[in-house]
Amino acid sequence: MKIVFSRKGFDSAAGGGASPIVDGVPVSLPIPAGAASNTSYGALRLGEHAKAASRGKLGEADLCHHDPMFTGDGTCIFGQVGAAQTHLANQGVGVGDIFLFFGLFREEDTGEPHHRIFGWMEVKRTVHLASCNDEERDEFRAHHHPHALAMHGSNDCLYVGPGGTANRASPALRLTVEEGPPSLWNRPSWLKRGGLTYHDRADRWLRGRRLKSVARGQEFVADIGRRKAPREWLAEVLEDLRAS
Repeated sequence: MKIVFSRKGFDSAAGGGASPIVDGVPVSLPIPAGAASNTSYGALRLGEHAKAASRGKLGEADLCHHDPMFTGDGTCIFGQVGAAQTHLANQGVGVGDIFLFFGLFREEDTGEPHHRIFGWMEVKRTVHLASCNDEERDEFRAHHHPHALAMHGSNDCLYVGPGGTANRASPALRLTVEEGPPSLWNRPSWLKRGGLTYHDRADRWLRGRRLKSVARGQEFVADIGRRKAPREWLAEVLEDLRAS
């Protein structure tokens, strides 16, 4: 099994600010649409939040890249392409693996920005959009998924499976250390140097179970195999994500 720490949503580069925590619930704001989209922030009832987080640069009418997409029946549809998809493919990410979606968040009007896990998906199916049939592509076009509306690249791929988002901003889902910069994470004891892609440099692995996470990159893969400790940690994270 592999765990993919997948960075998504607003940050200082994409959107201009952190996604909000509203009434104790993390609300991930999709990044502005850079390619095909017919979904606006207003359609997702995120217009005012996008306006506040972007300092007025975005609003109700602006189109967004609605991805990952969580449907009403408990399904997650996530698209990836380009170098990030090549990395996932090279790492062998596929059916049975788990995506943990994280992003930059802050309490509305107060609080320091920090990274936290806000959603998850267990991969049950992969769809390669360059080679799938029209019926399969139309299935995802019906959801207005941006990767299905128009190809983003020759290796465009959808990951599909059960998933959801957190109903509370649990301290257990916070990655950033208290009072630390967003990129300085608490790390579980099982995660060590060599166990997370893009994080091989020795100076990233600090004492006190801290990790200096990379500033760029979307998909960080931990191959946990059959090890007990990471599976127990993952079970606790998923339980927290599913809690009402």
